[in-house]
This record gives sequence, structure tokens and C-alpha cells, in this order.
Amino acid sequence: MLAGLSAALGAGLLWGLVFLTPLLLADYPPFMLAIGRYLAFGVLALGLAWFDRAALARLTRADWIEAVKLALIGNLLYYSTLASAIQLAGGPVPTLIIGTLPVVIAITANLLDRRRGGGEDSAPWARLAAPLALILGGLFAVHSASAQALPADASADYLLGIGFGLFALGCWTWYPIRNSRWLRARGAGLSRAWATAQGLATLPVAIVAGIGYWLWDTRLAPGGPGFAWPLGPRPEAFVGMCILLGLAASWLGTLLWNRASHLLPAALVGQLIVFETLAALLYAFLWYGRWPVMAESAGIVLLIAGVLGGVRVFRQGGARAAADAAA
Repeated sequence: MLAGLSAALGAGLLWGLVFLTPLLLADYPPFMLAIGRYLAFGVLALGLAWFDRAALARLTRADWIEAVKLALIGNLLYYSTLASAIQLAGGPVPTLIIGTLPVVIAITANLLDRRRGGGEDSAPWARLAAPLALILGGLFAVHSASAQALPADASADYLLGIGFGLFALGCWTWYPIRNSRWLRARGAGLSRAWATAQGLATLPVAIVAGIGYWLWDTRLAPGGPGFAWPLGPRPEAFVGMCILLGLAASWLGTLLWNRASHLLPAALVGQLIVFETLAALLYAFLWYGRWPVMAESAGIVLLIAGVLGGVRVFRQGGARAAADAAA
């Protein structure tokens, strides 16, 4: 239990760096942060591919096309919009929006299952009312506190940041559901190779996106280049954070999370994703050099309680379904 909790905590602390980087590199365009991170991840995947070469050789053309889709939406598009949200709206609100993922993913998967005639892990909407109310109340409380602290001329950027945060939430709601179903359809034993395949698919996507952004910025953007190519105004910090994210957040964090999933009960692991949200909030408030105000503290507590309550509702629904099937 202690080893599993430590692994989950370590994964959360590493994943929280994803939310801190846009604040540390606020003078970098969010799209460049995404490109740099996934270039580093793709290069790392090249080395890992040797260990999975036999499984990778069995992947079909359709598999590689799917890997590219997942890399584009779940990696590049997700992180560029998340980084935009954090730079425009500050750290706390986008972090808490993404923190609702466990419940949003469960609800979305439940709706899709019902549409297909399944829904064995479904939960009554009445039992979800309280967790959802807590989540909405928590988001509203933190949003109110953050909005009041903004300068008058920053409201448009703040609202745009909220929009980017919701878009990022949509990207990472689609990604795990699509990824899980594709992986299950391919049979057991492909988890590590499929992760490596997505890393390999991410590399050319990031390269093409980087070239496209360079052409637009240097040839088409009004007013001339807005980015100091190739590595920006602080090359050492940019390269260092990209390598850190590629190695720590994209690989080591997942490795620790897989270890926690192996050591702990499934009903507990789903709730421990909250470590990522708490780590991201901790880093954000350390960066701002302040404690959360009362409304932010109340909102954080409400959101965490709502997420944990929602996860528990779905876990209990799945357990009852399994018991009924066994009977």
C-alpha cells in the first residue's frame, strides 16, 4: 500500500510540472511549448522502440494512422490549448477544469455505452447530482476569486483562457476513451508497445507542426516573426523544460502510475489522480508567491470532494454490475 501510494504521489508530482511550465516560460508561445515537449518525447520513443520492435512490427497501417490521430489530439493539440489557457487565465482555474477529467470521462464513456446498448458500468444520474454540484460549485468559487483579481483590461484574455481550458478538457476526454477502445480491440500485451508507437507517431507530427509554425511565423504573420527561432529568448530553460517534460511527465510519470495501478485496488487508484491536480495547484501558488484566498481554498475543497465522490459512484456502479453478472 505504501509503495503504491508513493508511486501515485510521484506520478502526480511529475504530471503537475505540465501545468507549471507555461508559467515558467510565459514568454514562449504555447504552441512552441507543445512542440518542444513532444519532440523530446518522440526522440525518447526512438530509443524505447528497440525493446518493442517485435510488437511494433505487427502493427498495421490502420494502427499507425490511429496512433497519429491520438498523438495529434491527445498530445499536441491538448497541451498547446492547455498551455494557452494557463498563460491567459492563470494557473488555478485551468488546473481545476482539467481536474474534473475523472468524472467527465466516466460520464462521457457512460453516455457512449448507453448509445451502443451497453452501460454496464453506468450510474444513476440522481446519484451523480451531488458530486456534479460540488464540482460546479468549486469551479465557480475559484473562477470568481480569479476573475476579481484580474485587471480590468484582462477580462477578454481570461475568458479566452477559459475557452482554451474547456477545449483541452474535450481533447483529453476523447483521448483516453478512444485509446482504451482501440487497445482493447487489439488484444492483450500491447500496452507498452502502443505507448511507444504513439511516441513515434508524435515525433513526425511535432516536426511537421514545428515547420508549419515556423513558416507561418516568419513568412505570413503580420508584423514579422514573433518568436526568436530556433529556441526562443531563453534556450537553456526551454530545452531543459522540454527534456524534463518529455522524460518525467510523458514517460516516468506514466511508469509510476502503472506501478501504482498494479499495487493498489482499482477503486482507490482512480481517485488518486487528484494528486496531479493538487501538485499543479501547489506549483502555481508557489510561482505566484501566495497562499490561496478563502474562495479559492473553498473551491479546491469542493472540487476535490466532487471528483472523489463521482469516481466512487462509478466504481460502486461497476462493482454492483459485476456482482449481478456473477450471480
